[in-house]
Parts: sequence; C-alpha cells; structure tokens
Amino acid sequence: MSVIELVLILFAATALLKLAADRFAIPLPALLVLGGLALALTPQLPRPALDPSAIFVLFVPPLLFWAALTTSLRDLLRNLRAIVLLAVGLVLATMCVIAATAHALIPSLPWPVCFLLGAIVSPPDAVAVTAVTRRLQLPRDLLVVLEGESLINDATALVAYQIALAAALHGQFSLPDAGLRLVLTGAGGILIGLMIGWLIGRLRQRIVGSSLVENTISLLTPFIAYVPANALGASGVLAVVATGLYLGRRGPHIVSAQTRLQANGMWAIVTFLLEGLIFIFIGLELPAVIAELDHARVHELIRDALLISAVMIGFRVVWIFPGAYLPRYLDELRGKPVRYPPWRAVLFTGWAGLRGGDSLVIALALPYVTASGARLPGREVVIFVTFVVILVTLVVQGFTLAPAIRLLRLRGGGEASAEEREARLAALKAGVATIDQAIIDPGVDAEQAHALRSRLEYRLERLTAAGTPAIPTPTPNRSASAAQPMAQLRQSVITAQRRTIVALRDRGIIGDDVMRRLQGELDHEEVLLDPHLD
Repeated sequence: MSVIELVLILFAATALLKLAADRFAIPLPALLVLGGLALALTPQLPRPALDPSAIFVLFVPPLLFWAALTTSLRDLLRNLRAIVLLAVGLVLATMCVIAATAHALIPSLPWPVCFLLGAIVSPPDAVAVTAVTRRLQLPRDLLVVLEGESLINDATALVAYQIALAAALHGQFSLPDAGLRLVLTGAGGILIGLMIGWLIGRLRQRIVGSSLVENTISLLTPFIAYVPANALGASGVLAVVATGLYLGRRGPHIVSAQTRLQANGMWAIVTFLLEGLIFIFIGLELPAVIAELDHARVHELIRDALLISAVMIGFRVVWIFPGAYLPRYLDELRGKPVRYPPWRAVLFTGWAGLRGGDSLVIALALPYVTASGARLPGREVVIFVTFVVILVTLVVQGFTLAPAIRLLRLRGGGEASAEEREARLAALKAGVATIDQAIIDPGVDAEQAHALRSRLEYRLERLTAAGTPAIPTPTPNRSASAAQPMAQLRQSVITAQRRTIVALRDRGIIGDDVMRRLQGELDHEEVLLDPHLD
C-alpha cells in the first residue's frame, strides 16, 4: 500500500470518526488521537519521511487564520484581561513549570529542549472543548474566554517555541535578549499582519463577481501573511492572527453572499482535513520515534509524561482562581465596579485545558539536526511525551467535560438569543422602511410590494409579541423570482437588512456569531434571487 492510498483511506476513517463524535457528543480530537494511537500500533504501514518545516507552514497558518477570522473582536476586547492572563501569563508560566518538571524527571534533556517541550504543551486547544460545549449552551463569557485564549495562546506559545528552538539549535540563550525578541517579533508580526489584511481587503474589494478567485485568495491569505513576516524576522503566527482579525471585521462589508457561502463550506472542509491529517501524521511518525528509544526507556517516559500531565493540569487549576479573582479584587479596592465570575465557571475553565492538534503540529515540526549538523538531542523524547500528554488530556479530561458541565450546573445562551432578537427586529424594520420608500415608484408593482411588506410586518409582530424567532420570509424559486419585476425590490430589502445587522455588529450591540448567523440566512435568500447562479 502506498502512502497516498493510506492517507486517502485514513481520510475516510476520519470522516467516520466525525460521525461518531457528533452522534455521541464526544470531542473529535479525542477520537482522532485514539485513531493515531491505533496507527502507531499497526504493523507494516508506510512510514513517510516528514519535512518538519513543511508541516509547520502547511498546518499552522490556515488553522490560525480561520480561527481568527471567525473570532468576535468585540467579545475578545470585552474579556481581554482574562484572556491575556490565560493566553500569555499562564502559557509562559506553564512553559517554565513544565521545563523545570521535565528537567527534574529527565536530567539528560538539555534545558533549551525542556523549554521547547514546555512551549509545545503549554497552549490548550479549544476545539475539543467547543465540540462538546456548543451543544450545551455554556455562559457566553466562558466560551469567549476559552476560544479567545485558544487563539492568542497559540501565538504566544509559538513565539516562545521559536525562541527556545533558536537556543536549542545554536546553543545560546539570553533571557533579556529573549524577552526583547519576544516583544519585537510580536509587534512586528502584528504590524505586518494588519498591513497584509488591508492590502488583501483592497484587492478583494476590486474583484467583483468571481467567488472562485476570491476564495482562492482567501485560501492563500494565511500564507501571504505568514511567509513575509517570518522572512523579515517577525512573528508569522501573530501576522496571521492580525490578518484574520482584520478581515473578519472588514469582510462583511466587501464579500458577496455567494462568496461567503462558498467560503464557509470550503474552510470547514479544509480545517477538518488538516486537523485529521495532524493525527494521521503523528500516528505514522510515532513508531519511528519509539524505535529510537529502548524498551525500558519507553516505560520510564510514559511515567514521566503522566507526571508532567498531572503537573500541567494541576498548575492550570491553581492559577485560574487567583487569575480570575485577584485583579477584580484590586479593582474593587480602587473603587471600580466589579462583577466576580461564579466559582463554578472558573473551576470549569481551569479543568477545560485540553491539549490537541496545535501541540502535535509544533512537535512534528521539530528539526532533526542543530545548526552545527549534530542531531537535535531529545527530539524523540519531546514528541513521545507530547503525544502522551495530549492523549491524557483529551481522553481523561475530554470525556469528563459534559458530566462536569452538568455537575456544576453551568447554563447560558440567553445573551446571544437576546442579541439575535434585537438584530432581527432592527433588520425587519429596515426592510419595511425600504419597501415604503420604493412603493411610490411607478415601476414597482404595488400589490406585490404590499404583499412583501405584509410578510415582513407579520414576522415583526410575531417577534415583538412572543419573543420567538421570526419565520423566514418565503422565497420563490429562482426561475420564478427572476421573471418577477419584484426581484430588485427583494434584493434592496435584503441589502438593507444586511447593512443593519453589520452596523449593529460594528457598534458592538451584537456579536460576530449573531451577525454571521443572520447574515447567512440573508445570503441564502440573495443567492436564490440570482437567476445566473447554478
């Protein structure tokens, strides 16, 4: 069996695991890591030679870009202090604690390599958390903190990883120099990312009527941001994040309905396949890693990895409570109004620190040799320990998330529902106002215009009276709508509603998640009005 045939078969297996994860509300990464373990134990499978640098460039930029593109900047800024404490403070502290623990347990591992291990396993992965929690309606702020942490902590860990890697490859490390480099590379990456985002936005604004070209540019954007930033010595990962956040904010103003619908499906498939490939590659790589270790060494490393996992989990839970309450207590002493989070939500945030595909990618990206040409010491140890840590957190913690939510009685979802209701009301009123302005035009069929206005008013009255989701306006089939002179008016109504919803997002009244949901409904209506689309 060739490697290509094997990967194709494993893609199909990944799809089956996705079905099982959805059916039983199990985090998909937990099933994928078990699948990777099964691959590692399967004899006579092809074991391809993996290029570490290619793996890093192929996987990290697109996954980070899509996460940034779909992040609500408003919610991110509202919870910025909590997110920064977790995504920067906790990640760097965890890296140091894991490095010290690894060096104590494995004295033969050089300090730079210990810090590499700490940087690799320090960032939690919110994919596994949200896979379960999205169905269970957790409080919105809790979800925002978890997802915002996952976005920023990847950038923090990757910058720290690159600094530790330079020390491991060149054998030199200076804490002041490393701190200065961390700041400069981070600031440079953000600046370059914003510039790239602005240029991409201008380019896409000039491309009209070609969704395939626009989405090809969308696929290339994370690499367009990452490669030049990295070549200039700045943080490529922060450049990707900055570009994604900028285009996520700017996109609703410049992207067409058809392009947006196509992009959502395209990126869903791309991220799904990339995340599946991560675990496939680690499964194919693990036997070669184990072969470099003697049998007794493997048993010792399993014990050490379990201890490192316990230290990592415990340190997060210990950090989370003072991190959540101490800054608010200091604000209270200064006379500022303070709202303390419930201890149940804080405890769940501490427990939900699952490690996942991001750590696997970084571990696989470790080079084989140092700058002098010597073999990088401890590479196999780092990859093996990383896999065990991920296995422990995804399986042990991952399968306990849903029971923990029920045990702690965490419920939410009301914030988004209230925002959605307000946005629907405003959009319906904008639609009615558009019809009122157009109905005086002698070229508009007054009877059909009044019928359309009546449908909008019915939805508006129903939503106002009962507070229930409005019934979507029936949309004629494409051929019928194209033959009607009312198609242009319907398009004007959709445009007015979309502008209202985006304006509410821009003013911070609704979040990006609500905007995307309602915008998607309008996009489907608009596409159905176009007689030229297949």
